[in-house]
Amino acid sequence: MPVASNQRSETRDKRSVTRKQKPESRKKVLIVDDELDVRIYLRTLFETGGYAPTISKNGIEGLQKARELTPDLIVLDVMMPKTGGVNMYRELKTDPLLKKIPVIMLTAIGKKSFSHYLKMLNIQRKDSIPPPDAYMEKPLDQKELLELAEKLTVF
Repeated sequence: MPVASNQRSETRDKRSVTRKQKPESRKKVLIVDDELDVRIYLRTLFETGGYAPTISKNGIEGLQKARELTPDLIVLDVMMPKTGGVNMYRELKTDPLLKKIPVIMLTAIGKKSFSHYLKMLNIQRKDSIPPPDAYMEKPLDQKELLELAEKLTVF
């Protein structure tokens, strides 16, 4: 029993150290989703995970923030009003300054449907767009998302 208690204590200590890091030393994550509750949830998840999240409500605003911040990772919803996630993704991957930023597509649309849509877009273009670095369907698994974020932001 004391071993488990000590382990919990160590885990809490590690989390508090992570939260106390200076914002400039934490990895920057741009979260782009049109649903307010999802933005707040993801921002809280990444903050408690030791990241410096910034939120955006659509693709237009997301592109602007991506250019301003040059984040280490972008978590992007596919279906949004105005400039949707697919259009923002295409803009990211054709911009020389942003194309190397890893992107996690987070959406309720199945991966197979998204892949087909991306394939159809590539047929229309002379330069094809690569698939996203990762794809997660909602509802998401918190632990899996944070592990994926860590994997994609290793320098």
